[in-house]
Parts: sequence; C-alpha cells; structure tokens
Amino acid sequence: MTRSAQQGFTLIELLVALMIFALLASAGVLLLGNSVSAQAQVKARLDDMAAVQRASGALAADLGQAVPRITRTEAGTLAPAFWAHVEGEGQPVMQFVRGGWDNLGNLPRPSLQKVEYWVRQGRLERRGYAQLDGAAGDDPATLLENVEAVVLRFRDAQGKWRDDWTPSQPDLMPRAVEIRVTRTGEPPVMLRFLVAPGPAEKPVIAEGPAGA
Repeated sequence: MTRSAQQGFTLIELLVALMIFALLASAGVLLLGNSVSAQAQVKARLDDMAAVQRASGALAADLGQAVPRITRTEAGTLAPAFWAHVEGEGQPVMQFVRGGWDNLGNLPRPSLQKVEYWVRQGRLERRGYAQLDGAAGDDPATLLENVEAVVLRFRDAQGKWRDDWTPSQPDLMPRAVEIRVTRTGEPPVMLRFLVAPGPAEKPVIAEGPAGA
C-alpha cells in the first residue's frame, strides 16, 4: 500500500531526523569549541613569544649602550660600573649605566640612565633612574611573568665565561652577558647579548724587593 503525501511523517521518522540533527549539532559545537580553544592557545603562545621578544629587546638596547660609569646608590655608597647578583630578591640581578637615553621632553636629566634588572615574586622587572647618583628609582616595569629562576654568565676580555662578575677594577665591563630564564610550564630560554666596549683591564705590576 502506498502512503499519501498529506499523511506526513511517522513518529519514528521524526525521532530519527531529530537524532541526526542532534548529532550534527553536537559535532558542530565540538568543532567550534576546539577551534576556539586552539585560537586561545595560539594567542597565548604568541603573547608569550612577544613578551620574550620585548624583554630581549630591552636587554639588548641597554647592554649594547652600557658605559663604564661608576655611580652612587641611594645610601651614598659607590657602586661599580657593572654589578651583578643572583642570590635572593633583595638586590637586583644586574645594575649598570647606559647611554643614548633620548630626552624628547627636554627634562632636567642627563643622557645617561642607570638601569637595574630584578627578579621578584616571579617577575623579571626593569627599573630606571632619572638621576645617576643618590636618586630614587622609578617604578619598575614588568618584562616577564612566571619566572622561576634566572642564571647569568659573563664573558670577560679573554673570552672566558664566568658564573659571576667580580672584576679587579670598578670600571670594568663584561664583553657579553648570557641570561638563562626558567619559567613555569615553559622550556628554559637562553639569551646572549653583547656589551658595549669598556676600558681595558690594567696590568698588575708586581712589586719588586724592598729598596729596589
């Protein structure tokens, strides 16, 4: 027996059609959700890479224009031209003076700027000083988040890499700086930067016998 076109669909046919529509809708929602998740992951990765590039650019600009200028701290004590420290959060990991500081607003400040890099509360921060000697620093700018550890190495004039920087002269500068940054959930990032040429190390003159 044939069925007239005016009789419509049976209940089973409607249920089958609804089930197929539900399957298609579920697949579409799942595909859309995966696409949104993938876009979020890509955006987070791009933001992370951009943060590393900004931090690398700031370090390259500062170290590439470093000058052998001895300064005074806020307490009035002398600080060497290049100072490094990797133990604890109470002191900066690096401190030095850079040149080439543009003064577009004609402010009463020098063209040199003292800069510090800190690792505090999981952040790599950069702090600048408007004046070189005895002045208070500006508010720090965060360069990287979720920082677990920062390891520094320094290349001297003889081409040797040192784990710490303890020069024999207060105005000596390293030839290059290596920074290894470890962050939460990310592989370590190793960055190397050339430092602007500084003064040559003075030879040590041995003292002769008494009366010579």
